[in-house]
Amino acid sequence: MRRYENLDGHSGVTAYDIRPGEIRLRFVDRDTIYVYTAVRPGAKHVREMQRRAEAGEGLATYVNQHVRENYEYTIG
Repeated sequence: MRRYENLDGHSGVTAYDIRPGEIRLRFVDRDTIYVYTAVRPGAKHVREMQRRAEAGEGLATYVNQHVRENYEYTIG
């Protein structure tokens, strides 16, 4: 996983991994990895999350406002 840059300094996301049609996220207060896919929450959301992850800004806000617990599965 890649370390999330967190340009604003207040993100709940610490790391991410982008794969075709999915993004995997690790949050500050959890060891669990959350997997968001084109199936759940959907391709539009995954693309936006991937864009924000690569930009290093706005990812946790997007997750909180649009997808929250709507992940496909967890690891760990």
